[in-house]
Amino acid sequence: MPLERSGPLTALRVIEVAGIGPVPFCGMLLSDLGAEVIRVDRVADAGVKTPTSATLGRGRRSIAVDLKHPDGVALLLRLAGRADALLEGFRPGVAERLGFGPDACLARNPRLVYGRMTGYGQTGPWAKMAGHDVNYIALSGALAAIGRAGQAPALPLNLVGDFGGGGMLLAAGVLAALLEAARSGQGQVVDASMVEGSALLMTLFYEMLGQGSWSSERGTNIVDSGAPYYDVFETRDGGYVSLGSIEPQFFAELLARLEIEFDSSRQTDRAAWPELRKRIAEAVARRTRAEWEERLAGTDVCFAPVLDMREAPRHPQSAARGSFLPVEGVIQPAPAPRFSRTPGRVARGAPVPGEHGAEILRDWGVEAAEIERLRAAGAIRLPEGGG
Repeated sequence: MPLERSGPLTALRVIEVAGIGPVPFCGMLLSDLGAEVIRVDRVADAGVKTPTSATLGRGRRSIAVDLKHPDGVALLLRLAGRADALLEGFRPGVAERLGFGPDACLARNPRLVYGRMTGYGQTGPWAKMAGHDVNYIALSGALAAIGRAGQAPALPLNLVGDFGGGGMLLAAGVLAALLEAARSGQGQVVDASMVEGSALLMTLFYEMLGQGSWSSERGTNIVDSGAPYYDVFETRDGGYVSLGSIEPQFFAELLARLEIEFDSSRQTDRAAWPELRKRIAEAVARRTRAEWEERLAGTDVCFAPVLDMREAPRHPQSAARGSFLPVEGVIQPAPAPRFSRTPGRVARGAPVPGEHGAEILRDWGVEAAEIERLRAAGAIRLPEGGG
């Protein structure tokens, strides 16, 4: 059955050529906001649901297409002719070699927005090199800035490259291009690079570096664990709390709530930071994490308990907002941001690759006889029962 979609993007049709990391995250974002996102999976994966597809794959229908088969490529081009956007995450030149690069797709549909996601971008001496998130954020300057003094750079999960600087920026670029296409009638290529995206996330810190207010020595700045009033501290029961008392009034309240005697005028005096850190650590260690939450919640200390992923959905703030939801038994983040009139939603759980092949093709105007011909030729693979 067609998806029961809701959100500000319900008029959009998007083709997502299956990949890993940032491209499915981008597809998930667009789907959560109402777009009809059709995932084109490999025929080799048909009928096999992977663990990660249960979350990043939510909200879509799937068709399994052999993109090395000429009829499979012709089918993808036909679908692109009726789509608003197409997303792919191959290395530069691969889509062109397979026959569905931007030129071929835009020839079919001049209004199409063709979103491309790579690590290093479509051009440059490193463009065709293999890599992962850690490599991209290393090249952008982001990785070197994250970590404690005297220690190696700390890996910030895949958040900075794959998801923040990758999928999120690809979604923003695709939506911007779609807005422009609605005015001009012309599509274009969105070249999203995780190196450039993660560098963009570092804009403030590059500005501070240029002004001389940021040190390249890791763990010595205010927001990188250098300042004792912006850090995490261990509680009596082995938990952790986060403190972010940067502004003077918040810092004064921190001292009062932790019952620390300290000259608040020396807040930014780096010579005083080692002693201040020692006092804060000793004060925090006197109570449990729950006791600190009871004592500091509702104040202007700028405090939060450090929750793990099992605890976060149960916190009263998240529970009150419905910030997490179960999808097919898996607790996961709810669609965001919120919209007052056209709320996004998870229309369904993730598909098994190829699950909706015939259904999609019928909805997109392909006749039954052509569907059967494509199946018999091996260009598509349909589930048991015909889809």
